[in-house]
Amino acid sequence: MSKIINDSFTLPCGQVIKNRICKAAMTERIAKGNNLAHQGHVNLYRTWAEGDIGILLTGNVMVDQKNLEGPANVVIDSDNYKDHLDVLRDWSEAGTKDNTQLWMQISHAGRQTPGEINASPMAPSDVGLKIPGRNYGVPKPMSEEEILDVIDRFVFTAKIARETGFTGVQFHSAHGYLLSEFLSPDINLRNDAWGGSLENRSRIHLEIIKKCRAEVGEDFPISMKLNSADFQKGGFTENESIQVAKILEEAGLDLLEISGGTYEQPKLIGADQISINPDRSEIRRESTIAREAYFLEYAKNIREAVSLPLMVTGGFRSKDGIEKALQSNICQIVGVGRPLCADPHCIKKMINGKLEVLPAFEKTLSLGPWIFSPSSPITLVQVINAFGAMAWFYQQIKRMADGLMPDHNQKLFNALRKDSKADKLAFKDYLEHR
Repeated sequence: MSKIINDSFTLPCGQVIKNRICKAAMTERIAKGNNLAHQGHVNLYRTWAEGDIGILLTGNVMVDQKNLEGPANVVIDSDNYKDHLDVLRDWSEAGTKDNTQLWMQISHAGRQTPGEINASPMAPSDVGLKIPGRNYGVPKPMSEEEILDVIDRFVFTAKIARETGFTGVQFHSAHGYLLSEFLSPDINLRNDAWGGSLENRSRIHLEIIKKCRAEVGEDFPISMKLNSADFQKGGFTENESIQVAKILEEAGLDLLEISGGTYEQPKLIGADQISINPDRSEIRRESTIAREAYFLEYAKNIREAVSLPLMVTGGFRSKDGIEKALQSNICQIVGVGRPLCADPHCIKKMINGKLEVLPAFEKTLSLGPWIFSPSSPITLVQVINAFGAMAWFYQQIKRMADGLMPDHNQKLFNALRKDSKADKLAFKDYLEHR
């Protein structure tokens, strides 16, 4: 049995995590057009809770039905929360089985709201998202009143999370969503108290943490997901990330997850070669790309500046790699995502010594390790592989939500076709409910 992975860990708030693995947040996109949680969420998280994982992080739970990551997101706000309180309690009961922690990831899509949902999404400024072939509207710069309303929405959703049995929350300030947009100087062009200096750009984060702590108490875990960098010219930098980590530590954060990238620069899925907006792309170091864990090197620099617990997600595949990361004390928690879609019980197998390497994207799809090779030019095949892989994992999530186990025989193009069809139906269902 692995001792390091299976060690418990006590957070600053006093809550104990039974081991060092967290199921990383992966958007489920299984809600209906009414954006309510349902039995599918219960089925999915019960399956993962049976896998002996320390923390289960939900996918995006949105705070505003008009500013979503996708049409099939769960939304919790003051208008609809009473409609799914019972299901939220069922969800938390299933996800906390066997002393598992279930944390709700709370998010606002900002300018990354699809245009079919909102042609004028809220954002710090009117800097639009540039992704060819995708419909994103022109952002509407938020007023002071709207910023204060969003802060209250984050806090309200966190309060409902605790009241319905979730054991912690994570505020999503990475991957180009609203909170990370406030941090990015190329997106946040404001000249008021919410823009300009790094202190001003991080003000919304501090207000959310302060108000949330007052609502949920001192013993409830509050975490945040933060970009190590946007990897975009003129964007949020590695040095700024270190400074924000210091600010968040002083605010009383319990756990900080390190990630990186945006929709325009999808480093979060390990796609170092793929840039949706090449004119603004930054090149990552070869040594960083070669690492098993995408963001461990960036976390190391943050660790030198802060003492709060860190979580690193992205690219972990071997027990040896996980153990070395934990032994280094760079991070205290390791996030694992995609392998848990291929085998929801793979962490339990690894802890029990029955598995040395987690199920990998290349292994599952039999596509070979060349997919994201930094030495070869980008091809259409690589792009299809990158986004086809995402579709494949979405299909496994949907299967588990239906009470089934993953289908390893699912073909890449079949997954792409099914996922595209599901998206179209989800948009139609969403619009019919408006």
